[in-house]
Amino acid sequence: MATGNAIRAVMTVTKAASLADDLVQRFEEQIERGEMPPGSRFPTEKAITESFGVSRTVVREAYSRLAARGLLVSRRGSGAYVAEGAQYRAFQVTPDEVSAIDDVLRLLEMRMGFEAEMADLAAQRRTEADLEDIRAALAAMDASTEAEGSVSADAAFHAAIARATGNAYFVRFTQFLGVRLVPSRKLYLQGNDPKKHQRYARMINRDHEAIYAAIEAGDPAAARRAARRHIQKSIDRHEALKAGRSDGEGDEG
Repeated sequence: MATGNAIRAVMTVTKAASLADDLVQRFEEQIERGEMPPGSRFPTEKAITESFGVSRTVVREAYSRLAARGLLVSRRGSGAYVAEGAQYRAFQVTPDEVSAIDDVLRLLEMRMGFEAEMADLAAQRRTEADLEDIRAALAAMDASTEAEGSVSADAAFHAAIARATGNAYFVRFTQFLGVRLVPSRKLYLQGNDPKKHQRYARMINRDHEAIYAAIEAGDPAAARRAARRHIQKSIDRHEALKAGRSDGEGDEG
């Protein structure tokens, strides 16, 4: 029962995070195009919930991320406004930029060192609560039968490891990337076959379980190796797909 509740909680949180990602992207694009110039007011929470059909929790999460990126400033009793200089954009990764194999490969190369270091620190600093969160994400991904569910659980797994580092910057950068931390399944999973999605999710989860085992054991070196191996396998799969080989899907190595 406890595991089932944990899985449902993870899926609820990760769905909200995905919806917040969508809102953040929408506002960032409007700011970049000049449609929301510095000093202009963001819509109220009520207006957004009515327009987009999302909860106030999702809106607050999106606004929190925008504030963390220096795009939004709050004025007590007045509302939220576009920050001065908001059109200056630092490093960004948009969903459109990871729609092609070459873009995914570049992102995976960047993630290699980040994921390895994060797993290393998590193995040194994790708490029992951290381990429980990671296990819940593993269970949620193992039970997933469709792309959205597996992507959400995958993102939750990496987010839980980020929290286990005890370093807020790992958490913030992982939140910044959001579901873009996870390569698009659409590149190599076509259709809505539940069994196919579940097989893929469980294959990925075997790598996740190896990372978890090293973190649980408190073995930083093993955690680092497992994380690097996980990313390398993903690189290999996408390289195979790019080359048009049939082993692009389902190949663990």
